[in-house]
Amino acid sequence: MTTEHCKAEREGHLLVVTINRPERMNALHPPANFELAKIFDDFAADPELWVAIITGAGDRAFSAGNDLRYQAEGNKIEVPPSGFAGLTARYNLNKPVIAAVNGVAMGGGFEIALACDLIIASENAVFALPEPRVGLAALAGGLHRLPRQIGTKQALGMILTGRQVKAAEGKELGFVNEVVPAADLMAAAKRWAGLIMECSPMSIRASKEAVYQGLDEANLEKAVNGKYPAVAALFRSEDLIEGPLAFAQKRKPVWKGK
Repeated sequence: MTTEHCKAEREGHLLVVTINRPERMNALHPPANFELAKIFDDFAADPELWVAIITGAGDRAFSAGNDLRYQAEGNKIEVPPSGFAGLTARYNLNKPVIAAVNGVAMGGGFEIALACDLIIASENAVFALPEPRVGLAALAGGLHRLPRQIGTKQALGMILTGRQVKAAEGKELGFVNEVVPAADLMAAAKRWAGLIMECSPMSIRASKEAVYQGLDEANLEKAVNGKYPAVAALFRSEDLIEGPLAFAQKRKPVWKGK
């Protein structure tokens, strides 16, 4: 796929996606959103891709969110069905996505990161949902994901003020997994991806699906006993045989993801 506003690079079972609009702080407009949607459609469908990392080009911004300049110039605003960056309304992806936040993650940029499963942040990363300051609201999932991830009071402290939160505080609040020097960001994100890829991809997909769908169920017993397609697929998989066999033979498993 030829892209103008982002890059996608395969590294074995890993896909590294880079938002490539540094001249606009990696803010997203419809052409970029639709490119990213296609990239993540292909990622979801490719059995040889197990984990994705998304980051921003340059050292200033992960993404400054919606490209308000593009909107102010009178251009039509459209968003793909899978949402901002092809991620914020993609609710059925059971493969892990890691956000490597390399600077500003504002508004829709923060919402992209919140839609990922892990957030690895550089020390210069800054997060905010500042939409109320420009007469908008964080309607690409931020108003719902942030309270679920850090609790209502802490989330409202950010949402109702639009205040900026640095990476270290983000880790304290609980939405950032690790903070590293800027020069080490991609290495750290790939280290996390590598740890995930040491596990069975079938197990990872079953685990992610059960966690997210189970959180939608208020009753713990119903969540535990829920019907999760990826769990059913795990129990039909070759990986289910390979894991115990490799353990018994004292060797590393050779996962097939099927």
